[in-house]
Amino acid sequence: MKVDIVMPAFNEEKAIGTVIKDIKKSMKGKKYKYQIVVIDDGSTDNTVTIAKKLGARIIQNEVRMGSGFSRKKAIRLSTSDVVVMIDADGTYPAKDIPKILSYFPKYDQVIGARKKETGTFRIFRSFAKNIIKALASYLAGIRIPDLNTGLRAFKTSIMKKYIYIVPNGFSGVSTMTLIFLLDDYKVKFVPIEYYKRIGKSKFRFFADTLSYLETVIRIIINFKPLKVFLPFGLFLLFAGIIKVFIEVLFWVGYIQQSSILIILTSLIVFSIGFLADLIVTTGKKNE
Repeated sequence: MKVDIVMPAFNEEKAIGTVIKDIKKSMKGKKYKYQIVVIDDGSTDNTVTIAKKLGARIIQNEVRMGSGFSRKKAIRLSTSDVVVMIDADGTYPAKDIPKILSYFPKYDQVIGARKKETGTFRIFRSFAKNIIKALASYLAGIRIPDLNTGLRAFKTSIMKKYIYIVPNGFSGVSTMTLIFLLDDYKVKFVPIEYYKRIGKSKFRFFADTLSYLETVIRIIINFKPLKVFLPFGLFLLFAGIIKVFIEVLFWVGYIQQSSILIILTSLIVFSIGFLADLIVTTGKKNE
């Protein structure tokens, strides 16, 4: 099995050497034919020099484009059977890569599910991630132990079909998780450790959390639109009916225009949801 071990990197000179050495140590003597691929996202330090010295293949972005863009670029250029994703900041255990690869070809994606959160803004980050993870699990109808972990492996040929959906930022890995789950591929979650990063974090709490939430909703709509539109439509419908009940029996004695507008809006939401679901179903049949 041919494997590309991919690391997006931006100014990771303090960590990348250790990560590459750990990968080589973990893969030594294993049956896989592999290469380490570093996608440099416009680093201004010695990240590229260190990676080259340790034998990694270097792919460089002309300007900084984001970790999601870097991951997509590596996937598009890959000719391997499986792509492994790992961050270049020392947060993920490279020693677990062989364990993750051992689940192929039975599974289509194997995801390292972190046992705990140790990143920056740890308390707020854990709170926000748990809420979004719970929302994603509810909307997807599947329990998701870790939505946006940076350690995972997947069959390259499958991911290439969906690469156009993956955003350029931090939420790219969340998209990769949801795509496989929502389109009924075989996904395995494997518990892993998670360490404090080496060097300075590039995570922006408010901007990246909002992008993370937007990505979850957008991907669910892409694959299972009724999971979003149906609850929202029902909420509006019941809100409108309750408002009518209160107006007629306890308030003004007649139905106000705003109540009619709320009920009509709910019907429009239902219509959009069913139309979107029809488009998604038709698209799958034509694949």
